[in-house]
Amino acid sequence: MERHEEWPRIGWCDAIDSAIRRFGHGIMWVNAALVVVIIVQVVLRYGFGHGLVALEELEWHLYAVGIMFGISYALVDDSHIRVDLLHMRFSPRTKAKWEVFGILVFLLPFLWVVFHHSLAFVYDAWRVGEGSDAPSGLPWRWVIKAVIPLSIGLVGLATVTRLVRAVTFLVRSGRRG
Repeated sequence: MERHEEWPRIGWCDAIDSAIRRFGHGIMWVNAALVVVIIVQVVLRYGFGHGLVALEELEWHLYAVGIMFGISYALVDDSHIRVDLLHMRFSPRTKAKWEVFGILVFLLPFLWVVFHHSLAFVYDAWRVGEGSDAPSGLPWRWVIKAVIPLSIGLVGLATVTRLVRAVTFLVRSGRRG
């Protein structure tokens, strides 16, 4: 995917994007931990005939953390998937207009709904001390559920910086043209 080099550099947007990139690079290590946990679980299950429920649950917790926080990194790095069949033929201004439209009409409303509803979801899990249903599963399920509003908040920040850059590009290029 092409990067938007023509989009303006804005100090506070650059700082937020840089922080998200650094956080994303740290979160990438979750994938290494996930691989180790999977290998240990496979060796325990097939080598010794005894897997651990806690490790199985840890696998999907680590996977969730990597995916949920990775979304903001992908958005900042412009490495997310999009349909480029038409997009690649558009002028930079048309691309920026579609970006603004997509953010305002689809992405921000979606992020708000998920964030808003996830707060009660996390609070209820924390309030009741929700843990795994499995006897030897992981406790504190609210911790993994808390990843939802935190990661969506980070995606929201990445979205705002992207929106600000696109609008600024449109305003500046509109003055020239």
